[in-house]
Amino acid sequence: MTLPAPLLPVLPLSCSSCPSWPAPAPLAPSPALPDPLLLSPPCSPFSGRWWLWLILTGVSCSCAVGVKYMGLCSYLLILALAGVHGWELLGDRKLSNVLVLCHLGARVLALLLLPVFLYLGTFYIHLSILTRSGPHDHMMSSAFQSSLEGGLSRITQGQPLEVAFGSQITLKNTMGKPMPCWLHSHKNTYPIMYEGGRGSSHQQQVTCYPYKDVNNWWIVKSPARQDMFVSSPPQPVKHGDIVQLVHGITARFLNTHDVAAPFSPYAQEISCYIDYNISMPAQTLWKVDIINRESDGDTWKTILSEVKLLHVNTSAALKLSGFTLPDWGFRQLEVVGDKMAKGSHPSLVWNVEEHRYGKSREQAEREQELHTPVQMDVGRNLSFMARFWELQWKMLTMRSESPEHKYCSAPLDWVTLDTSIAYWLHPRTTAQIQLLGNPVIWYSANAGAIIYTVLFLFYLLRQRRRIYDIPQGAWQSFQLAGTLCLGGWAVNYLPFFLMEKTLFLYHYLPALTLQILLLPPVLEHVRHHVIRSDTVQNTFSAVLLVWMSSIILTFSKLCPLTYGEPALSPQELRSLRWRDTWDILIRK
Repeated sequence: MTLPAPLLPVLPLSCSSCPSWPAPAPLAPSPALPDPLLLSPPCSPFSGRWWLWLILTGVSCSCAVGVKYMGLCSYLLILALAGVHGWELLGDRKLSNVLVLCHLGARVLALLLLPVFLYLGTFYIHLSILTRSGPHDHMMSSAFQSSLEGGLSRITQGQPLEVAFGSQITLKNTMGKPMPCWLHSHKNTYPIMYEGGRGSSHQQQVTCYPYKDVNNWWIVKSPARQDMFVSSPPQPVKHGDIVQLVHGITARFLNTHDVAAPFSPYAQEISCYIDYNISMPAQTLWKVDIINRESDGDTWKTILSEVKLLHVNTSAALKLSGFTLPDWGFRQLEVVGDKMAKGSHPSLVWNVEEHRYGKSREQAEREQELHTPVQMDVGRNLSFMARFWELQWKMLTMRSESPEHKYCSAPLDWVTLDTSIAYWLHPRTTAQIQLLGNPVIWYSANAGAIIYTVLFLFYLLRQRRRIYDIPQGAWQSFQLAGTLCLGGWAVNYLPFFLMEKTLFLYHYLPALTLQILLLPPVLEHVRHHVIRSDTVQNTFSAVLLVWMSSIILTFSKLCPLTYGEPALSPQELRSLRWRDTWDILIRK
């Protein structure tokens, strides 16, 4: 019996490329049996069928990665197998140098360049079609949002590009966690005493606020000038310039001093300075550090420039700590001055999102101006590759705000089917849809993996002693089946132990599929190479028949939970709760 082609990814081989095996030790006489694990005869190299399977493998790999990042693990496994085969081709002296280069070039083209091209192409189409703003844009950077129609682009389109002294700006933190937010202040002050007995400066609060608000506006002021409007011509702010940030509504200066922050005692409190006529002078000078100046220039630009604000007196960097303030801080996020901060961690980096040139000279006029923003005709676009890489990074690093979910589970729960997921419950009856596996198949797949591992180690130890129990072709096929199926199971399952994200049972389905695909070659191998007696083989076939019947019977029993009909009585539902951890819904 040969394995059907869809069970294993097809890497075209040629007879001349197969590695030569050492002559085996004499085997004990046994009846001649057809090798059930030999793959179908390979296609002729560079034939139409050969190219078809090779290209389909590359296309499938690209689709696997495009659907879910976990597909990258299977793709890397296939690349590793192709690399091993390419290494064997290099050592085959029967092939000319030109033919070896053609083999390697074909694999690079079909398994590397083609998947990358298709992956880029799907996202190019995606970003070309989906050009409008949506409900989850806030997860992306200001530059990405402003490249979409509607939403932020309606506000930022046509804004002045260069930030100048006198500019009115909003500053967004680039980290985006625990949620996107903007530098914010309001008239309320820090409490005189924090919980735990530490004292505060009782200055005006500065926070990071996750919503658009007029209190998010700040004015960039030159320390050498008293006015707070843009001169003519505008004087741009450049990397290394010293500025003061004035809160637009309260007209108080952004300040920090040697007072511990509310929830980050290692860092300094950030405030807007109030003169209480005590020995706490204002320290309101900040240095502009543009960290991406090599790519976007040393002039502070709206949306494009990523900026660190360094306090001149204490060298502390303006930082989003991520802690949520209590009720006295209106549950907004804490902002601190961190002296120990190095590098360009996103919590330290800010970008100007909304911007206009201030014209008002009086505070009352300025407040009115902040409530009625104006626009100017200066546009900007983000390249496809910039949007592509940002989207990939967000997909890799974005975390759910809540690490817990009613139906979340740990990877160890998946192997033993200790969990289920309730997807739907009828509003009036007990009809429901559950994500619940067939326990017979589930545990059989585990047993198959264990049997394969035991047999593999047994054969490996025996061959070390120069004892060959099975034909070399059968051993090669046995190895290949395990590498693809058991190796595929491992690369699709083990990485979840390292992930800090909310996990569910459905994350195990790709690994389970590959584990199930290992069952047919293991069962065939046991019947033809382990069991030699005809009587035992017949008994084994009868056991397989009973096993397959139990799979069908279990499927029919659990079918109402899988397809949501018919509705079962509470007693019938309780009888299907074969494990206490299965969350089968029963109305009271």
